[in-house]
Amino acid sequence: MTYHHGLVIGKFYPPHAGHHHLIDTAAVACARVTVVVAASTAESIPLALRAAWLRERHPQPHVEIVPVMDDVEVDYDSDEIWAAHVAAFRTALDAASGHGVGALGLPPVDAVFSSEEYGPELARRFSAAHVPVDPPRDRFPVSGTAVRRDPVACWEWLTPAVRAYLARRVVVLGAESSGTTTLSRALAAHYSARGGVWAATRWVPEYGRLYCEEKLAAARRTDPELWIGDLGWSPEEFTLIAERHLALEDAAARSGSPLLICDTDAFATSLWHERYLGAPSPDVERLHERARHDLWILTDTAGVPFEQDGWRDGESIREAMAARFREELDRRGLPYVVATGPHEDRLATAVAAVDALLDKGWTFTDPL
Repeated sequence: MTYHHGLVIGKFYPPHAGHHHLIDTAAVACARVTVVVAASTAESIPLALRAAWLRERHPQPHVEIVPVMDDVEVDYDSDEIWAAHVAAFRTALDAASGHGVGALGLPPVDAVFSSEEYGPELARRFSAAHVPVDPPRDRFPVSGTAVRRDPVACWEWLTPAVRAYLARRVVVLGAESSGTTTLSRALAAHYSARGGVWAATRWVPEYGRLYCEEKLAAARRTDPELWIGDLGWSPEEFTLIAERHLALEDAAARSGSPLLICDTDAFATSLWHERYLGAPSPDVERLHERARHDLWILTDTAGVPFEQDGWRDGESIREAMAARFREELDRRGLPYVVATGPHEDRLATAVAAVDALLDKGWTFTDPL
């Protein structure tokens, strides 16, 4: 090791490959590295989330990620403002050890690693050496500003966790036998065919159907004559279905493109909970709120013959559930379109809606 205690400071808003290269470089050169994640209350990605992303990417035992709120404005010509920033950074360093820096705690910072122009002055204020790491950004031509401006163009420089957070999630939902799975598959295939970053576009199948298949198969080991309508349901099962479906979404978003297609979601599961148990589920509702979906595509039943495949309630409730979906989407003010007509028209409607969503881009508040 060249240094005892290296320091890396940044907003990581959001973290990208250049940041990770900076931290990895420090980790190789230092016996101990403290990474200070300095965020302001003006920024729209939570500080705790940024710190968690960095901890996942940098699990080295001698690298510690320390978050700190720093609402001081930026003015590199002001000694007073410099002092205020450094005081915040030192507070973070003290938090990294119960004893603070020096004495029985962390060794004093003897190297500051940075790719920024302010790096030498920051190092001077810590009485440490400055170690520049790819200042021209030749190895990783990316910056936090560039990511916020156009995440799609910077997708290759983002970790799976950041991709999962930024991916636009589109839900295809509807009553039984209304073509949701067919449309989900076709929509994902359409965007995947665009190539480039979109080639990794994925769709997430409905976990609830798999759960029903397994539940019925287990019940039929006792009574082979049972069918889906004979099964009883508990609130916990709907929560489990929603949890596992969301976990599948998160896993797919981590390895996919900036777009993820979801065949149903926790919102739909909450309405099926209502259908079978007579009331909404607070637990499933909380999962719906956590999921951060961006658009819903409701498949119309008109013109789609009902097919009883052995897993469905039956045609008698199909129209009632279709109306309930639409009613609840309206009541909650969720952004949605209705896909109706033949398959080609449904796909065209869905693509137009998704294109409009993607054209809006991503919104981040400006850092200080």
